[in-house]
Amino acid sequence: MLDIQKIRADFPILSQTVNGKPLVYFDNGATSQKPQIVIDAEVKYYQEINANIHRGVHTLSQLATDAYEISRGKVKVHINAKHAYEVLFTSGTTHGINLVTNGFASILKPSDEVIVSSLEHHSNIVPWQMLCEKTGATLKVIPMNEHGELILEEFDKILSEKTKVVTVNHISNALGIINPIKSIIDKAHAVGAAVLIDGAQAVPHLKPNVQELDCDFYAFSGHKMCGPTGTGILYGKEEWLNKLPPYQGGGEMIKEVTFEKTTYADLPHKFEAGTPNIAGGIVLGTAIDYLNNIGFENIQQYEHELLEYATKRLLEIEGLRIYGTGKNKASVVSFNIDGIHPYDIGSIIDKLGIAVRTGHHCAQPIMNFFCIPGTIRASFSFYNTKEEIDAMVEAVKKAQTMLS
Repeated sequence: MLDIQKIRADFPILSQTVNGKPLVYFDNGATSQKPQIVIDAEVKYYQEINANIHRGVHTLSQLATDAYEISRGKVKVHINAKHAYEVLFTSGTTHGINLVTNGFASILKPSDEVIVSSLEHHSNIVPWQMLCEKTGATLKVIPMNEHGELILEEFDKILSEKTKVVTVNHISNALGIINPIKSIIDKAHAVGAAVLIDGAQAVPHLKPNVQELDCDFYAFSGHKMCGPTGTGILYGKEEWLNKLPPYQGGGEMIKEVTFEKTTYADLPHKFEAGTPNIAGGIVLGTAIDYLNNIGFENIQQYEHELLEYATKRLLEIEGLRIYGTGKNKASVVSFNIDGIHPYDIGSIIDKLGIAVRTGHHCAQPIMNFFCIPGTIRASFSFYNTKEEIDAMVEAVKKAQTMLS
């Protein structure tokens, strides 16, 4: 059992008030809050070992380099990558996906096909559209049903020898649906396609085992798992990272430079041009340690309780509809109330201290499927409570009364 009050004490921001009311933070799908240990680690870096990495022989540079590479090793263990050099530091999920699509621009031909799902965040749609426009390849889409689940029978129909890449999210940011990615990966590999998994919404809730999944790429952001903003990871199988050309040119990613020819550095540095977010990379390791100390099994169990409780309480409200009603879900409830725009609900409950996300959540195709402008999304973390859910429900009821 988690000691929730003890955990909440780790997060300074949770003790403040908003508009004179205790803060209820239910926008964890956008970014998580940071525990004091993560905040302190970032300060400690700048106070004690601030220096550029990999290039200096002086003591501070070596200390910073060691801390940065130790953090890379923590990520390697956390996701069960085979090699630390398969773990690339990025600025976030979007950066990782764009790195991969840029590489595939030199591989795809006009006769090739790329498959995405209808549940994707724009960051896992637009880069692939741009890639297909550049190469002449065709983009195909796995459709979804009314429960927000992917229709795998339709995936089977569009998957073929022409398919070169399949990309899906592990968990939908807009609906909280957990996709059957292992089955998708296995089917894609059966036709020789590479697979990229967008894990941005998954890593706060579970530990992805990339070797067990057998995905070719797995991208995620640090700021959604209690780490700093501007941090992320792209895992890539060694064979694929060796096939892809560098994403950016500059310092660090080179082995030798002349005006006649440049040779590139070995992995992972081939894809890490320039001075990185050193502090962020180091502190991401601190955040991963913090979450592992709590335990992901404990996190999943508790967040599932919050999901079930919130679903039950919200459905007590007349005229409320939940979107994303599939069996396998993370702790996200996306809903609307008949006849009321989601933005109006969100604005009113903000005055009562309740922070939720309203809009299309960078997933407009999902909203188009349901013929709605957007939803109210409450996304829960392990530091939230059932009492906070009660406060949200009462706030929504009040907003409904005011707007009806």
